[in-house]
Amino acid sequence: MLYLQFLKLILMNLAFKKRLKLPLFLLLTIFLISSCASRKDMIYFQDGSTEISTPVKYELTYKPDDLLTIAVSALDMDAVRPFNLYVADYSRSSASGTITSSPALQTYLVDASGNIDFPVLGRIAVSGLTRKEATNLITEKLRPFVKDPIVSIRLTNFKVSVLGEVSRPGTYSIPNERVSLLEALGLSGDLGIQAKRAHVLVIREIDGKITKNYIDLRSSDLFNSPFYYLQQNDAVYVEPNNAKVKSAGYNQYTSITISAISTLISLFAILTR
Repeated sequence: MLYLQFLKLILMNLAFKKRLKLPLFLLLTIFLISSCASRKDMIYFQDGSTEISTPVKYELTYKPDDLLTIAVSALDMDAVRPFNLYVADYSRSSASGTITSSPALQTYLVDASGNIDFPVLGRIAVSGLTRKEATNLITEKLRPFVKDPIVSIRLTNFKVSVLGEVSRPGTYSIPNERVSLLEALGLSGDLGIQAKRAHVLVIREIDGKITKNYIDLRSSDLFNSPFYYLQQNDAVYVEPNNAKVKSAGYNQYTSITISAISTLISLFAILTR
């Protein structure tokens, strides 16, 4: 940090030339040491617990704005054809620029009321249901039309955002529909050295309300937290520590100012020998 560099210059030019009184020298030294990050601010899971914790049970539930693909199969494939709608999936070749298309299953948007519009069956309420519950619901609705239907549901737009003091902030798509807070931080390149590990914010929408929840990465209690596993559209914000915030206040002329002061201190030390 720039202010640490400034203190070092003072110590080098005055303290070691015995021009600085002992009390002031000690005060500057204590301040210099206290400005450095300590182990307790940096190390993850430092509470010394060796007991293996079992993370809270995670079950994905569907929410408004989710995009679902629903595949229906059975021994009689002709019977399930009306329930499997396909659309053209267009892609461009990066080498030749050629646009090609391939068939892909229709996606179904969970609307603001928590419903999807499914072929033949009409409107189905899926918001708040787990994958198993939604699968069972659609399977039962299909039985009058299809013998022994098999339903497979996938969420196609599961994503989380990681912002703040990480190496690669951004929004990440999660193909397997499950990601822990630690995995999300790993995707973003881990926390920077100036990140505040004791105050990681997880922003989540619960029952239509935005909630702010703080996690302490230094404690093993994280594994028992309901925020250990992230939900779709969660946002994680890693705050900068106080040193980073203070350093942001320096302007472009700070380094020039410090150099000038250092030169004056050196001249003063030489002239007062």
